Amino acid sequence: MLKPQRLQAGDRVAAISLSWGAAATFPQRYALGKQQLEATLGLQVVETPHALRDPDWLQRNPQARADDLMGAFADPAIKGIIAIIGGEDSIRTLPYLDLAVLATHPKVFLGYSDTTITHFACWKAGLTSFYGPAIMTEFAENGGMMPYIVDSLRRTLFSADVVGEVTADTLGYTSQRLEWGEPANQLIRRRLQPAVGWRWLQGQGRHQGRLIGGCLEVLDWLRGTDFFPPLSDWDGAILFLETSEEMPPPHQVTRFLRSLAAMGIVERLGGLLYGRPYEQDDPRQWVEYDDAILKAVRDEAGRADLPIVTHMDFGHTSPQFVLPYGIMASIDCEQQRFHILESAVR
Repeated sequence: MLKPQRLQAGDRVAAISLSWGAAATFPQRYALGKQQLEATLGLQVVETPHALRDPDWLQRNPQARADDLMGAFADPAIKGIIAIIGGEDSIRTLPYLDLAVLATHPKVFLGYSDTTITHFACWKAGLTSFYGPAIMTEFAENGGMMPYIVDSLRRTLFSADVVGEVTADTLGYTSQRLEWGEPANQLIRRRLQPAVGWRWLQGQGRHQGRLIGGCLEVLDWLRGTDFFPPLSDWDGAILFLETSEEMPPPHQVTRFLRSLAAMGIVERLGGLLYGRPYEQDDPRQWVEYDDAILKAVRDEAGRADLPIVTHMDFGHTSPQFVLPYGIMASIDCEQQRFHILESAVR
């Protein structure tokens, strides 16, 4: 995979709306995210031409969204591209993408949720991209960005050193919803639940593989398209999965993993990472998802050997760490440690 150039203070980065026009719906929330991103990381944020258009216009114009992405990649003054938020129809931009533009103008691309679609376009182009915070969610965190997220961004996007060990957050997590349409809510810090760490479900020894994954529901939409990776790309890979704020039930996770098993993917994997479920404040509820994973992987696919770590700090939860696509990582089941084994940027 081609690694992008690392970000530095003073760099210009593009804010982009690839799906939902949330910035027009909640301009104060977007302004806060932009302000905190610039103040915390020292970057200059500029909007792509259609980033601030209203949701209806953006929904009707997937080519304009794709043109924004192509323009941001091709512009030499732009050093990185950050999703404003996710949504549900980035998949409609795929016919209008030129993968050669991505491959010949490598730069940091960051986002999660529906942005999984664009990450797999980057994957097809051979470019490392980054599953992590969006402007209107984590960058706009009430009371300032969480230190765990800032540390991960600096280690992964701003340094050409090996990223190294990633550990569980110890300060607490949240999925609490505070209505963005109420300006007074911006002054309220979200309630943190006690940190409970990650759960090591199964596996022995130490396994290495390239990171690939995203939001489970969005990955499901990609199956059968030209943007879903071929079987060879899954050999030894460490698959990371998480589910959205729509909170699909555990049986949907089982069904998705069954499909991957039927495609011959589960038998090829070197590991599975699963993010903390959204808005589940009682860790006992998470066990239902763990059981759903084990049912499909261990009991049905016969992969009792596959390392599986759940309740991890990525995806639709805060805080979260950044996962770089195509970069080598390791899961050490004996010591219960997770490492990203190389730099993710040049």
